[in-house]
Amino acid sequence: MTKAAKCVCRRCGVRDAPGFMLAVLFSLVMAIPRPVDAEPPLQSFLGGAADGFETVTGPRPFSFPADHGAHPRYRVEWWYVTGVVTTSDARRVGFQLTLFRFGLRPPSQSMKRASEPESTWRARSAWLAHFGLTDVRNERFVSRERFARGGSIGLAGARTDPFRVWVENWSIESAGDSFWPLRIVASDGDERLDLQVDTIKPPVLQGEAGYSRKSAGPGNASHYYSLTRLRGQGTVTVGGETVSGEVSAWLDREWSTSALGPDQAGWDWFSLQLEDGRDVMVYRLRRVDGSQDPFSAGVVVAPDGHASPLDSTAFTLTPTRWFQIDEGNRYPVAWRVEVPAHALDLTVGAVLDQQHHEGLIPYWEGLVDARDASGRAVGSGYLEMTGYVRR
Repeated sequence: MTKAAKCVCRRCGVRDAPGFMLAVLFSLVMAIPRPVDAEPPLQSFLGGAADGFETVTGPRPFSFPADHGAHPRYRVEWWYVTGVVTTSDARRVGFQLTLFRFGLRPPSQSMKRASEPESTWRARSAWLAHFGLTDVRNERFVSRERFARGGSIGLAGARTDPFRVWVENWSIESAGDSFWPLRIVASDGDERLDLQVDTIKPPVLQGEAGYSRKSAGPGNASHYYSLTRLRGQGTVTVGGETVSGEVSAWLDREWSTSALGPDQAGWDWFSLQLEDGRDVMVYRLRRVDGSQDPFSAGVVVAPDGHASPLDSTAFTLTPTRWFQIDEGNRYPVAWRVEVPAHALDLTVGAVLDQQHHEGLIPYWEGLVDARDASGRAVGSGYLEMTGYVRR
């Protein structure tokens, strides 16, 4: 059991039990057969149908702030914040806080038999959270993981009035009476994050008005929107050292019941904020044979918030350098990103090669810099890569 999974239920006084039970639950789900070279957990959660849960089959109207909250009729969803804190002396610390909800029972399914007593331990959702920090100056990467169950015991959940989504004391929540600004908080040992951000662009509805298809299978899609340019102030502590500075962040929201097809092994996902005010998101869905899936997609967001969707033919992602982690697996940590219609030809590279999360769901996610053809720094962002780990 990881350190972060210990003592999830401090309220009941049973040390380690809930964290262990949830880890076992996730591990059992992970036992679903899969391709040898596929990274197992997200592939298993995002592939196939789940009886009783709704599937995403087309566009639907979005309503804010309601859609910032949970969608229990769907099996999987996440709140995903990445960004960087920059101090007055140009020191940078990248951060990631991700809160996942996994449906255990659809709302239409009874929680108990008629003869069973009501229990506060019954839950329709299990929660998983990831917290990562990248200290560029000290070449230090920290990754933490937590598990909790939802329900009336209050260890994890989501609400809209006032907005808050949380796993224990890791949370994204409204800082005042209105939705904005948001406060982003996480702490574990010597690592802490406390940020307050506001948005300077409207939500971007990804894909077709927020309907993001991931494969050809019926229902293999998500409802997906992004807040691509958040700004604010905050403090971050790494290894016991605390720094403060300006915050630049990106928030992604998705919910679905199934997304990946059996012939898809993983993805390479980029979110970039450029100095000219544009934001770029592109992702390459990879097939088991390594080729790019035609359902890959992206978007370029102008400084005024206007979004230009990209299909799989509108951009090219080419790996240029690889990093081998201890287990012998390799990740491409430098890329050429080309979007010809928007005059973008970028070299995107990791600020630190070792930004690999070693939890129940192993994957690479970290801070990257973007440079133009002359080598000049023109932006920064985050890169996520899944499906490279052999089991």
